[in-house]
Amino acid sequence: MAAGAKRVEQLDRVVIRFAGDSGDGMQLTGDRFTAETAQLGNDISTLPNFPAEIRAPAGTLPGVSSFQVHFADYDILTPGDAPNVLVAMNPAALKANLSDLPQGADLIVNTDEFTKRNLAKVGYATDPLEDGSLNGYAVHPVALTSMTVGALSDHGVSKKDAERAKNMFALGLVCWMYSRPYESTLRFLERKFAKRPDLVAANKAAFQAGWNFGETTEDFAVRYEIKPAKMRPGTYRNITGNQALALGLVAAGVRAKLPVFLGAYPITPASDILHELSKHKRFGITTMQAEDEIAAIGAALGAAYGGALGVTTTSGPGVALKGETISLAIALELPLVIVDVQRAGPSTGMPTKTEQADLNMALYGRHGEAPLAVIAPKSPSDCFHAAIEAARIALTYRTPVILLSDNYVANGSEPWLLPEVGELPDLTVSYASAPNGPDGKFLPYLRDPQTLARPWAIPGTPGLEHRIGGLEKADKTGDISYDPANHEFMVRTRAARIEAIEVPEVEIEDPDEGARVLVLGWGSTYGPIGAACRALRQRGLPIAQAHLRHLSPLPANLGEVLKAYDKVIVPEMNLGQLAHVIRAKYLVDAVPFNQISGLPFTAATLESMLEDVVKNG
Repeated sequence: MAAGAKRVEQLDRVVIRFAGDSGDGMQLTGDRFTAETAQLGNDISTLPNFPAEIRAPAGTLPGVSSFQVHFADYDILTPGDAPNVLVAMNPAALKANLSDLPQGADLIVNTDEFTKRNLAKVGYATDPLEDGSLNGYAVHPVALTSMTVGALSDHGVSKKDAERAKNMFALGLVCWMYSRPYESTLRFLERKFAKRPDLVAANKAAFQAGWNFGETTEDFAVRYEIKPAKMRPGTYRNITGNQALALGLVAAGVRAKLPVFLGAYPITPASDILHELSKHKRFGITTMQAEDEIAAIGAALGAAYGGALGVTTTSGPGVALKGETISLAIALELPLVIVDVQRAGPSTGMPTKTEQADLNMALYGRHGEAPLAVIAPKSPSDCFHAAIEAARIALTYRTPVILLSDNYVANGSEPWLLPEVGELPDLTVSYASAPNGPDGKFLPYLRDPQTLARPWAIPGTPGLEHRIGGLEKADKTGDISYDPANHEFMVRTRAARIEAIEVPEVEIEDPDEGARVLVLGWGSTYGPIGAACRALRQRGLPIAQAHLRHLSPLPANLGEVLKAYDKVIVPEMNLGQLAHVIRAKYLVDAVPFNQISGLPFTAATLESMLEDVVKNG
């Protein structure tokens, strides 16, 4: 696999999209290309996109699976708006993705799949490879399937297994095109097929065949190089949002010196958190796959009552089922982290697509006056720090915390700088160990004057016997109380406890300090908003950006910040939920800009909209 003498060009950034049937291994192909790219030190952002079905109908538009990776020699914020290279494994993949491809882009097409039957299946009356409709692109016809089968003819594998390896042929070709290393992919194949040495050899051979094809064919006259990005010194790993969130929960348990208990019911796109946490038992992690969502949060709340950091993970439909127990946790005033990896709804909706439509449910979706804390990570690597912050708030203030991730950040990936353990916040908490009231009594609702948190008393501690349950409690004693004045006091106190949570002030990014338009975002809109604002500033248009991690309580200085600008724009992947909150709370004319397509914003979409606002008001 030595490099040949073909011309090498330097690029600063590239966006590549692999697309094919959900059974073609496009997610694996993209993941391996990303891993190799990460080893070279490029900055990376990825966007997996796949059907909800395990094996969607082959050769159809709904069955197309894709993986987009954006890599560069500088800091990037998004997976890219449009691919510079599209690898299309069949006509469906071509048709589903061609509209995103700019003129002049490279188009690598698996010609073996362009049969009359496959063309007709997606509505092609003529073969686009022959009718001139692709003349605006740099088309590279490659018989991926037959070349892979030919390369594996002496490896003793079935034709079906040989055809399955065509994604490795494509990966080898693209790795050659962009001068990617390949050693870690070969090691990955050895691990993945350890029980099938024949498949190890076959997939390695397919990868090498793809690499060699790029090296020898006249169709690819140029290779490309992208230099490493300038990053802070340290150790990095490529990480998805779900992996980062799971490791953040592990770190929170270590820094709190507490066991972590996860009660979870599998649901897309949150299941990977359960899978990742189950690997870390040596750090005091206990995971339980419950029979349903209600059992999962019930077990997590029981663990919190017993002195653990209780966690439950789900998506929107699961949060709806957990609502009653979340209200119970608010009444009990116990620490609990509820992770909601949002997806497109309502109901089952589009399980593998992204949305930010659970904000209202997180803020208000419970019976009675039941406030809690809500935070949202802005990127895959930020999920690590958001998980630690959620644990800090839950443990310090004895409250449930909803962590609003979404499918975009959960399955996307980027480089993550591994922190030093000593740099992480100290989350150590103290259990109640002795009676705290007069006459040697224990008062379970005698509050800390600063945090308004009640004592955390572990069942079985001598002298700390107390009541627990969903009926209203009397102030200090915790006895059941139906007294109207006490109820009003307790409701207001629980609300005041949430408002007492210390959160950082919102920071403004306004390099020119002359902007009159502020773009306010939350969660995964950070990247597209940041990229759009960066592009506008490079063209001399002043614009400010602010991003919210804490959604309940909101930062103390937010109202002052909002009123300092003539116009506030709030892009969201919903119908304007944060914008409505901002308008109601601060009486600011926040203007929503909404998208509910199941896909994240593109930077170009936001740039065009914001340019019009800045220029025309």
